[in-house]
Amino acid sequence: MTAKNAQDETIQWQTGHCYLGEVLVACTPRGVCAVLLGDTADELVEDLAQRFPRAELIHANDFRAPWFTEVMNYLIDSRRPLSVELDVRGTDFQCRVWQALQQIPSGCSSSYGDIAQQLGLPTASRAVAGACAANPLAVVVPCHRVLRGDGSLSGYRWGVKRKQAVLSHEQGLSDR
Repeated sequence: MTAKNAQDETIQWQTGHCYLGEVLVACTPRGVCAVLLGDTADELVEDLAQRFPRAELIHANDFRAPWFTEVMNYLIDSRRPLSVELDVRGTDFQCRVWQALQQIPSGCSSSYGDIAQQLGLPTASRAVAGACAANPLAVVVPCHRVLRGDGSLSGYRWGVKRKQAVLSHEQGLSDR
């Protein structure tokens, strides 16, 4: 994982649709840098442009691009390992949180406090929640698997309904 900003680089993107709504997957030469969820492709492209204001954004227009199909297949079945490289960008703390999230198995969950403890920062639950909210890689970096200490749902960058949908979907996979 890296903590770099897109500056004068090319990012390819492609949109698709799944049970969570519209999906935008974006990729640099180093790997997938964004997986965004929303209601319309236009809103997702605008979100991508805001996240990477200095990058040249190019519509890949290729549903068979390996980085796109791999992410879309992962959205269908998150039990299998993701075989595409990720180009994760954030602060050192955010990257540490996102690495910890990737250790939570599909169909399982953790709490903000548990992640803070795991990082050796037992009072950093709110900072962990902030890192989850800043996650640019929906489902792939599974911030949806982090719940309140009492096990209830809390906020989700892409809406609590989507968080519940992906958790239910993953639970259904683990019940098979």
